[in-house]
Amino acid sequence: MPHAGLCSCWGGQVLPLLLAYVCYLLLGATVFQLLEKQAESESRDQFQLEKLRFLENYTCLDQWALEQFVQVILEARMKGVNPKGNSTNPSNWNFGSSFFFAGTVVTTIGYGNLAPSTEAGQVFCVFYALVGIPLNVVFLNRLGTWLCGHLTTLERWEDQPRRSQLLQILGLSLFLTLGTLVILVFPPMVFSYVEGWSFSEGFYFAFITLSTIGFGDYVVGTDPSKHYILVYRSLAAIWILLGLAWLALILPLGPLLLQRCSQLWLLSRGLGLKVRGAPETNGLPRPQKIPISA
Repeated sequence: MPHAGLCSCWGGQVLPLLLAYVCYLLLGATVFQLLEKQAESESRDQFQLEKLRFLENYTCLDQWALEQFVQVILEARMKGVNPKGNSTNPSNWNFGSSFFFAGTVVTTIGYGNLAPSTEAGQVFCVFYALVGIPLNVVFLNRLGTWLCGHLTTLERWEDQPRRSQLLQILGLSLFLTLGTLVILVFPPMVFSYVEGWSFSEGFYFAFITLSTIGFGDYVVGTDPSKHYILVYRSLAAIWILLGLAWLALILPLGPLLLQRCSQLWLLSRGLGLKVRGAPETNGLPRPQKIPISA
């Protein structure tokens, strides 16, 4: 019997979800290949062309020497050193940048543009993440629970008058809208202004960051030609923590708001139908029968 129940659960619930999951991955792979493969090929050809032009302009260099220099640049980039500029570039490991890196570790964003290069730093990062990641999960969970605790009146929503229900929905909608502006709209505008990005690039960075995907193609505070304030990356790390907490809050509140709106619309529509369709007796609506529960 347990074996039959397990097979029934697998065939009725897990298997369709697994098929949908695999199909979604295949869809994403197909679309990304169609969108990005041609651009990658063009970039590769352009890079090879630029190397040939460089060798033509500097005949004292040969192909091997150029490839060695490119390898040095790649290794420096992997260690978090920006190849542009000179040795006066701000350190990637000052306190503000280190605080930003610590935030990306515990939130599992991991942009990939910066990582410990010393053995001691790598060992410490492992143990730091082992403690920090669960601590971050607990913190976000408690913070989301605390914020939801201030909205407990929604649980007694059905027992309240229609006017109070409407006011609660409007208030919750306003709360979610303002929070979205503060977390997902204004910060991309600031990042776009400071970093010289377009708004779409700033919003892309914000979404990739708060979803903890963290590709690393866009990272704040890494352009050596710009002079950032000392707390710029620290403020970005604080924004990440607040943004993750906000997402932890709106994920359950978003469906709840839609449910309440649909219920209120159905109730108002049903009431209107009853008023218009109820037969009258001596000019008065016929009283509705109230079922008596056992």
